[in-house]
Amino acid sequence: MRGEIIGVWNESWREIWAKLGKHPEYGDDLFPDLYRELVPEPNPPEEPTPPRDFTDDGELTHPEDIAARDEYLRYFAEYEKERAAYEEAVSGGHLSRRAVRLAMKAQVKDEATAVAALESAYNVISSYDDEPYRNRYFQLVESFLQKYSLRYDLRRPFSLHPTLPGVFAQLIRELKWHTERDAHLHQLMQEFEDSLRDLKGDASSARMKTCIQKQFNLLEGIGQKGPNVTANTLGDICTQVNSWPHATLREALKKLYGFRSNYPGLGHAGNHDSVLRDIEMRDLVSVAVVLTGFSPYLTDQLNSDRVYQGT
Repeated sequence: MRGEIIGVWNESWREIWAKLGKHPEYGDDLFPDLYRELVPEPNPPEEPTPPRDFTDDGELTHPEDIAARDEYLRYFAEYEKERAAYEEAVSGGHLSRRAVRLAMKAQVKDEATAVAALESAYNVISSYDDEPYRNRYFQLVESFLQKYSLRYDLRRPFSLHPTLPGVFAQLIRELKWHTERDAHLHQLMQEFEDSLRDLKGDASSARMKTCIQKQFNLLEGIGQKGPNVTANTLGDICTQVNSWPHATLREALKKLYGFRSNYPGLGHAGNHDSVLRDIEMRDLVSVAVVLTGFSPYLTDQLNSDRVYQGT
C-alpha cells in the first residue's frame, strides 16, 4: 500500500482533522458536520404488512404475522440504538470529536473511500463560506500528501488526481499481485527482482543484460497465459494477442523482442556486428519501464482502472 492514502489514514487525524478542529469559530461545528457527511442517518425499518387475523384480545394468530412483527421489533430496537448514537455523535463537543475519529476508521476501508472522505470533507468546510478556512484545509491535505509521498496531485478547488509515479507504482503492485497467484510467474518475477537487486554490488554490462533477459522472460511467461494464446515466444505471442488498439504498438513490442534476440547475451548469441555499444544503466532503466508498460496488453488479469485510480 505504499503511496496510498489508506496506508497512512490513521495519521490523518493528527495531521489534518485535529488541526482543523482548533479553529475558534468553526471547531465546535466541524466534527458534528463531518459526522453527518461520513455516516448516513439511520432510517427506521419498514413496517410489516397488515396482519391477516387477530384474536378477540387483539393478538396476532398467523405464524407469518407473528414472525414479521418480531423481526420488525428487533430491527426497530436496533434502529433506536443507532439513532441515539447518531444524535449523540452530532450533539457537539468531545462526543462528536470521538465519534468522528471512530467513524474515520470504520467508514474508510479502502483507497476509494479514503479519497471520497477527503473530498466530501471539503464540501463540509466550504459550507462555512470562509476562504481562509477552506485554504487551511487544502494546505493541510497537501502537506499530508507530500509528507507521506502519496500518489496524488491536489488541485483547486479540491480534487485528488493520480500522478504518473503513482500510476506506475500501482502497475507494479498489480503485476506482483497477478504473478503471486501462479507458481511459474511468481518464480519468473522473483528471478527478475533478484537480478535487479544484484546490480547494487556489481552494475556491470553482463549483469544488466541478465536483468533485461529476466524481465523478457517474465513478460513472455505472462503472455503465454493470456486468453487464446498458444505461442511460447514473445514475438509470436504479440501476433496472437488481440488487445492492441493499433498495429504499430504490436510491432513496437515485437521489435523490442528482436532486440532481445539479436543483441548478444540477451538470451541468444545474437549478432555481434549489430552492436552499437555495450549495455548501460540507461538501457536497463528504459527497457524496464517500457516492458512494464506493455504488460497490460499481454494479460486480462490486470485491472487498468485500478492501476489509474489506485483502488
